Amino acid sequence: MTAGPGDGEITWGIELTPEHPPDRMADLAALAEAEGFDVAFASSHYFNRDPFVALSRMADATDTIRLGPGVVNPYDTHPVKLASQAATVDEVSDGRAVFGVGAGDRSSLANLGFEHERPLRRVLETFDLARELWAGETVTHDGTFTARDASLNLDAREVPVYVGAQGPHMLRMSAKHADGVLINAAHPADLEWAAGELEAGLDERPDDRGAFEALAFASVSVAGDESEAREAARPPVAFIVGGAAEPVLERHDIDRDAASAVGDAVERGDLREAFDRVTPAMIDAFCIAGTTETVADRFDAVLEHVDGLVAGSPLGPELEDAIERASDAIDRVERSPSG
Repeated sequence: MTAGPGDGEITWGIELTPEHPPDRMADLAALAEAEGFDVAFASSHYFNRDPFVALSRMADATDTIRLGPGVVNPYDTHPVKLASQAATVDEVSDGRAVFGVGAGDRSSLANLGFEHERPLRRVLETFDLARELWAGETVTHDGTFTARDASLNLDAREVPVYVGAQGPHMLRMSAKHADGVLINAAHPADLEWAAGELEAGLDERPDDRGAFEALAFASVSVAGDESEAREAARPPVAFIVGGAAEPVLERHDIDRDAASAVGDAVERGDLREAFDRVTPAMIDAFCIAGTTETVADRFDAVLEHVDGLVAGSPLGPELEDAIERASDAIDRVERSPSG
């Protein structure tokens, strides 16, 4: 792995969620850029606003920060369409786009009637196809999806591909084929395990693929008051716990029945019960939560295993304050002897 995209620097990213109107997304992106973040991802969920509309506004409001979806899936949107949307972001941002793509959430896709079939192959085929389209080629593809004589009416371009991954096979595939990975984890133990899987993929990576960047895509909640930060972490942690694999729960000694109770409440739509059932141990395992000092220490521990970090939802109880505090935590890490 490399420390950053080939430049020897730690990459610091942020996830902005289009539960907010595009104008506010633009303002938050501008603040993130001013606070020194390198890349901003707009998350993609069908129940929120469209991430590509938000990214267009974010591009208008910024000058240097890289921008991309974090992450889209190739089930609810055709891969050719995703390639076009990412290329459009690259065009309006003067070459600052990144393409975050993953298999998507199985339960959310089921709600829309999509089958979550062959996710590893579908993600790989999606960004392989996108690279050909971005290069100006006309493509016919018959695999996990179909495209015939597809092309894009845009200038040729290169957009870095980051695969959202958590399981061993997706991690290895990303290391072998993509430009980077967004590891869905916040705890050093999970990231240490993921780093081992990535190394296995890197051993098979062709020499001409270039540098590879591993980023922790970590739930973060930071505030001036530790208890407020941890309370704000309950909603995202509930969703993470509900979908956590058995080995992950075992790694953190989290009771399977307690996790199932959280997941069952989420599936029933009883979110208040789900959030109330989140335990302190679950927050410790699945979110970097606390004051600026606490978060800085956790950032530092995470960087033992990855090249950078994307601060993900919820960020904190108050967004603008959280972005500034996360930036302060980054400054602390970079000023520390190990930073």
